[in-house]
Amino acid sequence: MDQAVKTNVNGIDVAGLTEAAGAIGENPEQGMVNFVVTTNWLGQTQCETEITRMALGGEDLDRPFTFRTDEPTELFGKNEYPNPQEYLLGSMNGCMAVGYVAGAAMQGITIESLSVEARGDIDLRGFLGLSDTVKPGYDTITCTVRIKGDGTPEQFAELHEVVKKTSPNYFNVASPINLESELVVE
Repeated sequence: MDQAVKTNVNGIDVAGLTEAAGAIGENPEQGMVNFVVTTNWLGQTQCETEITRMALGGEDLDRPFTFRTDEPTELFGKNEYPNPQEYLLGSMNGCMAVGYVAGAAMQGITIESLSVEARGDIDLRGFLGLSDTVKPGYDTITCTVRIKGDGTPEQFAELHEVVKKTSPNYFNVASPINLESELVVE
């Protein structure tokens, strides 16, 4: 089948994605997404996070999801769930993977396999407040993307640059963003 005629590539409805992109281009409000996520402490190092709102183009979407975080026993947790850093890196990887899959689909490229690996080191002296010169987070995160499909190496290299430029979570991790914090004591 001619790639230009394919309507579903990598599980993506190409015509639907093209139509949605066109509608958002014509009416940017349709592309506004709002997230509200609430995390409650459960005890020790465990928390439960609930997706309390997701809206797309001003319309609420049903997102009945929760997930829990914990720390390994070596960091005084129960080791029952991934820790927040693992979710952060996994969320970035997942966001990038969606970018590769959708971008490849829009070009008619079928992906056979895709993996995104992120690695980073954190010096706990920063988190524990033991040193003013040690950051509490990462200095560097390294990503390795492994992709196989019917695209050329040049097409995949171009797709890689597009994903780095357009992935929301790649941007959020790689770029300074405004973060406002409010404390409410009850």
